[in-house]
Amino acid sequence: MTQKKQLNVGLVGYGFMGRTHSNAFLQAGRFFDLPYRPVLKAVCARNPERVASFAENWGYESIETDWQALVARKDIDLIDIASPNNTHAEIAIAAAKAGKMVMCEKPLGRTADEALAMVEAVEAAGVPNMVWYNYRRVPAVMMLKDLLDEDRFGRIFHYRSQFLQDWTISQDLPQGGEGLWRLDASVSGSGVTGDLLAHNIDMALWLNGPIVEVSAMTQTFIKERKHSLTGEMHPVTIDDASAFMCRFQNGSLALFEATRYARGHKALFTLEINGEKASASWDLHDLHRLEYFDHRDESRLRGWKDIHITDGDHPYMKNWWVPGLQIGYEHTFIHQVADFMQAVGDDKPIAPSFRDGLATEYVTDAVLKSATTKQWEKVLGN
Repeated sequence: MTQKKQLNVGLVGYGFMGRTHSNAFLQAGRFFDLPYRPVLKAVCARNPERVASFAENWGYESIETDWQALVARKDIDLIDIASPNNTHAEIAIAAAKAGKMVMCEKPLGRTADEALAMVEAVEAAGVPNMVWYNYRRVPAVMMLKDLLDEDRFGRIFHYRSQFLQDWTISQDLPQGGEGLWRLDASVSGSGVTGDLLAHNIDMALWLNGPIVEVSAMTQTFIKERKHSLTGEMHPVTIDDASAFMCRFQNGSLALFEATRYARGHKALFTLEINGEKASASWDLHDLHRLEYFDHRDESRLRGWKDIHITDGDHPYMKNWWVPGLQIGYEHTFIHQVADFMQAVGDDKPIAPSFRDGLATEYVTDAVLKSATTKQWEKVLGN
């Protein structure tokens, strides 16, 4: 049996995303025939006791408490950034300059300017790079992409997408610090626009092409919150809700909405696309199903089809269980690692790259600008 070359991973961050990424690196080679064997070489975080516990649980060989020391290590091939948004740019740029492959959690940067600097760094260094927009790797969504690429929809007229949560409704919820940095714009960059809508936008750009202009509104419902570190009241600087209309380059129209104030919704991510020949919709809560309507069907049998994406000829599914048995959220990260490793082995580009992540940042920047100017705003980069 041929011994596969190791690819040594250095992870920054041990929160929720650190766990999903670690699991993906561990599992990818067990289900996919990859040219590399991912090795959990080191994990880095500021708290030495907690990072040591994380390393023991996930099987990392060593720990660091300074990301610069991690980047400088000769035994690290890939830097995986799963730390808060305000750390992404500095770490990614340093990693690229050190010749490391770089994978980074979304959003790529807090602003398009920050993301652009990251793109320039990885492209100047010529290192493989990827943004963790994991929902692209849901088999049902990949199936939708295949159907679009096969031109089954014809001309696209409409695209609509939502991402609804309810976890910030209580006015007693503090902001800032570990676990609640998403409520602090200086760390996160924005609220639901960069955190939730970024997923919707990335998927839309991938499925339906460039967005050229937007008209948006945002709202901050609770204006002040206690800071979790100081106990003092501070203004809330993020958007709690964000909605926008837009035009795509292909002439289609779209509606997007995200909020953390939709009582009863924990992670309702949906999309629908309408074309002249067909329509399709998808819901994260039922992620293994694709709803599909084809107007070319015989009229008396025409209707919405509920396609259960579990068969071996569906995207990724031949690597998992027998037909009829579904997979879940964590598998999207495993698929992303597998695709990244395969692309590196084949010396081919892989999406979403940092440049793809920048395209999303241009849209989110335009959304936030439009919400302030109350005018239509052009999306840069088109």
